[in-house]
Amino acid sequence: MVRDGEIRLGQFLKLAGSAGSGADAKQMLAAGLVLVNGELETRRGRRIVAGDAIDADGEQLVVGAG
Repeated sequence: MVRDGEIRLGQFLKLAGSAGSGADAKQMLAAGLVLVNGELETRRGRRIVAGDAIDADGEQLVVGAG
């Protein structure tokens, strides 16, 4: 759920189609396959906002404004 212009990273990965489920997102993060703004991220609950750049296992994603 998007609140106040933010979304949690795990939810974003599912919505973007990079992860099929929350468990898949958790595994991707634990394996070190996700970068947020060029930095390794392991927290599924990390709040991301419009303009953040996500690299999910080589797939480049940019969070857009709702």
